[in-house]
Amino acid sequence: MDAKAPGGASSQEGPGLTAEDLPGLGARLRERRLRSGLTLEAAAARIGLSPAHLSRLETAKRQPSLPVLLGLSRAYAVPLDVLLGEAPATATTVVRGAAAEPSAAGGWTYRPAGAPGRAMQALRVHVPQLLQDAVVRVHPGEEWLYVLSGRLTLTLDRERHLLEPGDSAHFDSMRPHRLAAESATGVDLLFLHTLLQSPTSELCLG
Repeated sequence: MDAKAPGGASSQEGPGLTAEDLPGLGARLRERRLRSGLTLEAAAARIGLSPAHLSRLETAKRQPSLPVLLGLSRAYAVPLDVLLGEAPATATTVVRGAAAEPSAAGGWTYRPAGAPGRAMQALRVHVPQLLQDAVVRVHPGEEWLYVLSGRLTLTLDRERHLLEPGDSAHFDSMRPHRLAAESATGVDLLFLHTLLQSPTSELCLG
C-alpha cells in the first residue's frame, strides 16, 4: 500500500499530473527497466518505491513526481528527457582540449575528454605521487586506462603491474584496484569507464 501524504494524496504521486501531461511515459518506463535488465522488484527497491506502485506507473494508472522521475533516470542510467520522450539534443562529437575545464578531487585533476550523457565517460586524469595511493576502488562497470606520461602502478586484487607510457589496461572495475604514481612528477592517463549504474562521482574517487 502506498504511503499517504496529508490530505489523503499518495506521497509517491506527482500533484496534478495526468496521463495527458506525459503521454507514453508508462510504456517508456517499462521499456527502460527491461533494457536495464531489472525486475519490477529490483527497480522499485533502487528508488524506494513499492513494486505495486512502480507497476502502476508503468501502466499509466499513476503519474510520478519529479523526485521519482529523477530516481528512475538514475536507476536506468538514461537522461531525464529520454524518459519524458523529448528529442535528445545533438550529441557533442568533438571536445577541444583547450576548452576542457579541469576539476580536482582528492588531489587528482580531471579533464573531460568525451561528451557528457553518453554510455561511457572519457577523462584525462593527472595522478600526483603519494596521493590516494592507498585508496582501494570497487564499483560497477569496466575501466580502460592508457598511460600518456609517467609511470603508474596498477594493483588488481593481489596482482601488481607497472605501466609505462604507451601501456594500457582494461579490467572489470568490480575487481578491487589501486592506482599509484611512481614518477615524482605524477602520471597522466587517458581514462574510459562504462557508466552502467555507477554514479558519476564514484567513477574515479571510489
